[in-house]
Amino acid sequence: MSWRAIDRKTVTDEQLGPALSEAVLDKIRSFFPRYPSRQAVMLPALHIAQEALGYLSLRAMHQVAELLEVPPAAVLDAVSFYTHFWTRPRGRKVIVLCRSLTCELMGGREVQDAIQRRLGIGEHETTPDGEWSFMTEECLAACEHAPCMLINEKLHRRVTADDLDRILADPENDRLSTPRSDLYDAPQPCTSEFGGIVV
Repeated sequence: MSWRAIDRKTVTDEQLGPALSEAVLDKIRSFFPRYPSRQAVMLPALHIAQEALGYLSLRAMHQVAELLEVPPAAVLDAVSFYTHFWTRPRGRKVIVLCRSLTCELMGGREVQDAIQRRLGIGEHETTPDGEWSFMTEECLAACEHAPCMLINEKLHRRVTADDLDRILADPENDRLSTPRSDLYDAPQPCTSEFGGIVV
């Protein structure tokens, strides 16, 4: 992914994008006790911000930097390094296709071509209706089910180009069969200065 230069003196309010609400900032702050430093909260903070806005706006990245007391460039470094962070609005459903060697050998390239033809978008792009985004990932850790892909968090196994229309037409193609862990949202117990848990 290539980045355009950002001139902070001339960037418009529209280019800055939406801000994070105080509730979202409070959720990020709730992670501080779980980590040895504020900087260590970077990845959870970015995931929380992206979940709230659908992507990471320049304004949101700046807010995260201020909250974590790190330079804005450090936040942009993290966002540009990890492929699951989006800097422009993404679709309601994100298709992530595995591009590992196993998936490639089992027909992953044909699946990718079919996705791009069917949706009319390239990698890290979103359909005009805002329904779908598409990206590839180096490995989804499901080699025994190659080729595989995610739709949001739901894994689709042994996908072929012929399966694609059926999968995309299924209204439950992103619905998980098991509930998400509540660890992400679970309140953490407060601890005293002596290390004991305050109930």
